[in-house]
Amino acid sequence: MLNEPADPDIDLHVPAQRKELGHGQGAIVAAVALGGAIGAIARYGASLLWPTAAGAFPWTTLLVNAIGCAIIGIFMVVITDVWAAHRLVRPFFGTGVLGGFTTFSTYAVDIQQRVNGNDARTGLAYLALTLLVAVASVWTTANLTRRVIEWRQQ
Repeated sequence: MLNEPADPDIDLHVPAQRKELGHGQGAIVAAVALGGAIGAIARYGASLLWPTAAGAFPWTTLLVNAIGCAIIGIFMVVITDVWAAHRLVRPFFGTGVLGGFTTFSTYAVDIQQRVNGNDARTGLAYLALTLLVAVASVWTTANLTRRVIEWRQQ
């Protein structure tokens, strides 16, 4: 039981299944927390290196989200198609580090500030641009990673 991944299909209304949820979850929670702290520190470092002036377009947040999504595309292909990773790698790096690094909550606040500050056009453009860049980053890097893996296996 301890070496199995968390089951998202547990019915919390069934007492036996609810008990099952607590077994082995401490390591996963710790992995996500540690990874999240590392990712948040990296994101904070990016904001210090490339600060965004008040009222300016939030290029740093857009760049951080694009980079994080690109890494997610690579990571997901590698751990699903190539590497049989330890059960804590995905929660640590995927959910923790990359979840802490990407900053979609800041993205939402940035949009709200622009809309409330009578700059709705910029806010809506930022909304669309970030979604487009995030999806394109994941898709592009996932496909490129698959191609590199196929090329290396020939």
